[in-house]
Order: sequence, then structure tokens, then C-alpha cells
Amino acid sequence: MNFSEAVFIALSSLRANRLRSLLTLLGIVIGVMAVIAVVSIISGLNDYVAQKIFNLGPDVLTINRMSPVISSLDDWVENQKRKNLYMADMEAIRNACKNCKAVGASASARARAKFGREYVDSQIQGYTAEVPSILGNELQGGRFVTEYDVDHARNVCVIGSDVAETLFPFVDPIGKTLMVDDRPFEIVGIGVKQGSVLGQSRDNWVTIPISLHQKMWGSRRSINIYAKALDEKHLPAAESEARLTLRTRRHVAYSAKDDFALNTNQNFLQIWANISQAFFAVTIGIASISLIVGGIVVMNIMLVSVTERTREIGIRKATGARRHDILIQFLVESATLALVGGIIGILLGSSIAIAVSWLTPLPASIKWWAIALGLTVSTSVGLFFGIYPATKAANLDPIVALRYE
Repeated sequence: MNFSEAVFIALSSLRANRLRSLLTLLGIVIGVMAVIAVVSIISGLNDYVAQKIFNLGPDVLTINRMSPVISSLDDWVENQKRKNLYMADMEAIRNACKNCKAVGASASARARAKFGREYVDSQIQGYTAEVPSILGNELQGGRFVTEYDVDHARNVCVIGSDVAETLFPFVDPIGKTLMVDDRPFEIVGIGVKQGSVLGQSRDNWVTIPISLHQKMWGSRRSINIYAKALDEKHLPAAESEARLTLRTRRHVAYSAKDDFALNTNQNFLQIWANISQAFFAVTIGIASISLIVGGIVVMNIMLVSVTERTREIGIRKATGARRHDILIQFLVESATLALVGGIIGILLGSSIAIAVSWLTPLPASIKWWAIALGLTVSTSVGLFFGIYPATKAANLDPIVALRYE
């Protein structure tokens, strides 16, 4: 019997016993389906995070009071005790960082933006003039806040596209007066539409000079500091200069850890990678249990198949089939059985991932290597758990097998 004939016999057995075959493959289908669905969603999230959430650029660093990820109660308590970052800290970094091309700061508050009778609750961002260029912000019209605006705390603002579409649906907003927290601002620019992140709009914002922001909401709030290195190669040096400056100003002991969070784009991506790997590891553990159970069921069905086909095995041996031929036949059948389960699992897992991306904000990205992994693992499970039934079939005595009723 050649390989193709063994595969044909295995598929014929599947068709002849559809319900039994479905129940046999259930464990493998669930295991592969879980792996494909989770890998697709996590891969989609990884791409999404890298492109839209933590896309700061390879030469940008951020300094914040709070750490981006708090993993324990002790971390939370330690973060709450940290001192705020102020404009004086930003100025100190700007003066000390010789490897920085630009240093800026931002502050944030929530308030109502109003035009006429229409209003929208927006994120009010206070920026220094350098922040838009550091973060790579773009405009569809007008200009950004300038250094002159910041120095003189001018009542000017740049608005996001959501604010423009909601409050100015039929007119050009530039030059109009927007009321922010009952204070008039001249609109001087409109941001490029950025879309949403996991269902949250990135275009519902109003940017004003940080000097005016601090007059309205107080200068004792902690700010966020941004620094852009001369280029990617100078980022480590810029990071060291910024860290040393802040540690000195905040009197942090040499042996103590930073009492602020300094991160680069790579740090953020690594944090997310650690989180996603944890999810993936848990899924692999659950899927492994399902695959093992599925493999045991396949082995059991193959043992039943050996018993049902004992006379067939005896006839084949009596007509010249070698032990090796019988062994290969049953191994191919068990591998084919598991492979079919793997294919069904891949189709179901991909369908689930696509459905999740359509029905929720979670993105999905089906990777070819995940499909190859699913096929390889399912086939391997079939081969491994098919060894014992195949060996038992190959070792049958042909005379005893021919007498079997």
C-alpha cells in the first residue's frame, strides 16, 4: 500500500463514521482553534500597538511621574508617593541634554468645548511649541501653537477633527472662537484625523499653550516631558543625560531606583510584549491539555479500528504485507485523522478571530506561521498517539488474525 492509498483509506473511514470521527477530533479541533484565534488576535494587537499606540519614533523618550504598568499594590503605593514633574524640570533637561534636538512638555485636563449652542467634552492638552514636532503630529489646516503663543499665554487653540466635525460641520473652524471652560480661544489649526484606538477616539482634543493651561488648571499638576534625540544612535546618551538631571534635582540616592518613569518606544513595546506573551502562554497551556485529550481519543479510536480490521490485517500479512507496511498504514491513518481535525480547527479559529475583529474594537491578524504551526502540531499529535495502535497492528500474528471473528 502506498502513501496516497493509506490517506484515501483514512478519509474513507472518516466519511463512513462521521459522528464517531467528529467526536474523535473534537479535542484536537478545540486545541488548534484556541491557538489560532488567540495568536491571530494577539498578533493583530501587537501590530496595532506598534503602529497606533506606542508609535513615538525610535529617537523619542518620555518622562512621566507614574509608571505605565503597575503590577502590584506595592508599585501603586510607591508611584503615589512620587513627586510631581514641573516645568522647571523640563527646563533643566532642556539645558543639560546636549544629545537632545528638542525638549517639550504637556499637561492634560478634561473640560467642555463649546461653539454656539453645541458643545463636546474634550481632552484639553497644554503643549509647549516643541511637542507637536517631537510626537510627529500633523495638521489638515492652519498651524500649531508657537513659542510666542506659549511665552505670552495667548488664547489660541488647535482642535482635533472630531471637535471640528461636531461643532463646525458646515464651516471652516479656523479663525472662529471656541469657548473652553467659558474662556474664548481663537482656532488656529485642525489636526489630521487619526481614527480610534480600541473604540476610543484619538481626535476629540483641544490643544492650547501650556502656560495658559497652567493658569486655568493650576501649575502644581504633574506634567509629561518629551525629548527628541539628535538621532536614534544618540538616544541612549540623551536618556542618560535626562535621567542624571532629574535624579540630581530630586536628590535620588545613587543606590535607589528612579522615582519617575523614563521610557522609549522600545520600552513600551517590550512591556506590551511581556503582557501578550503571558496571555499566549496561558492559551498554549489550555490548548495543550485539549490536544493531549484529543490525542488520547485518537489513540483509543485507532485501537478500536485495529480490532475491527483484525481479519483485514491478517489477510494483508498472508498476501505479503510486511510489518513495516502495516505500521506505516496505521500511522498515516492516525496522522490524517488528526490533520483533518487541525484543518477544521484552523478554519474555526480564523473565523472566530475575523468575527471578533468585525464585532469588537479588537484587531486580528492571521499569520501564516500560526497556520503552519497548527497543522504541524495536529499532525504530530496524530503520529505520536498513533504509534501504539500501529505497533499493535503490525505485531499481530497473521494466523491468529485470520481466525479472528
